[in-house]
Amino acid sequence: MLSITQELYDAIVAHARRDHPDEACGVVAGPEGSDRPERFVPMVNAAGSPTFYEFDSTELLRLYRDMDARDEEPVVVYHSHTATEAYPSRTDIGLASEPHAHYVLVSTREHGNSEGPVEFRSYRIIDGVVTEEEVTITPTEKSTP
Repeated sequence: MLSITQELYDAIVAHARRDHPDEACGVVAGPEGSDRPERFVPMVNAAGSPTFYEFDSTELLRLYRDMDARDEEPVVVYHSHTATEAYPSRTDIGLASEPHAHYVLVSTREHGNSEGPVEFRSYRIIDGVVTEEEVTITPTEKSTP
């Protein structure tokens, strides 16, 4: 099960809408071994495509170095589908290289960059096997001074 704050959910959906009609992509990092998504990291879709996403290799290397320095790992790897349902394509499955990550897909096919509901689904993808999981959206905690 993926448990994600409303703030992170909203940030992922906003990124998907903003980049429509191209696919959006990014990572939500969290403390190593915690399964807690905490730090939203929107990435550039180097493919600039409505049907495919690709992380920029330089940007991705920088992100992994940064996560390593912070003792973080990618808890969520997300991208959007602009014309199809929020289900991993064969290409998505082939690119899934983080066995502990939640793979989130957001479909913007109904409303594009406009307001309106989106399809937001999460999967575990391990050795080519796709398993959908429940998503729980929790209130964003207010930090105390």
